[in-house]
Amino acid sequence: MAPVASFTAGDTGEWRIEAINAVAGEGLPPAAFLSTTAGEGGAEQGGAGLGAWTLRGVASNTRYTERAEATTLGSRQEGLGRPAASRAVLIPMRKSDAWWALAQDERRAIFAAQSDHIGIGLDVLPAVARRLLHARDLGEPFDFLTWFEFAPEATGAFDAMLARLRATVEWTFVEREVEVRLTRA
Repeated sequence: MAPVASFTAGDTGEWRIEAINAVAGEGLPPAAFLSTTAGEGGAEQGGAGLGAWTLRGVASNTRYTERAEATTLGSRQEGLGRPAASRAVLIPMRKSDAWWALAQDERRAIFAAQSDHIGIGLDVLPAVARRLLHARDLGEPFDFLTWFEFAPEATGAFDAMLARLRATVEWTFVEREVEVRLTRA
């Protein structure tokens, strides 16, 4: 299995939680800090069960991205952990059964052609770095965990990106989404 990344909310961590907002469906319990870990056994290393909540996900193969799109994304996106990127947002999301009942090509058409998900994301690169993790196959309460990092001056661009994404056809399939805003502690 791919390395498991975990996000544990509690009383300690490298990120201070500024806000936890339920965008769709049920939210998450409040906490003061978020600790992140990645690697084999990430949930155990992250202290699963010791915090207010722990979410786990794995990096996986690209599912809706074509080669040209992946190449463009790779050439523009900078890595996580940049010193200037003192802001982060964790967005756990679950899509509806109707989304998962669609065939792969139907989901791709909504993701790419109708919603321009990748194009919207490209507009904020390289200022905003992101990492997508899959959680559905782990039996987690969310399908995806997306981790974003950026410098404070990119907050407006990040917020505009979220607004544009949430106005797409793709987002009509979201039944649960939580936005966890963070500042490096």
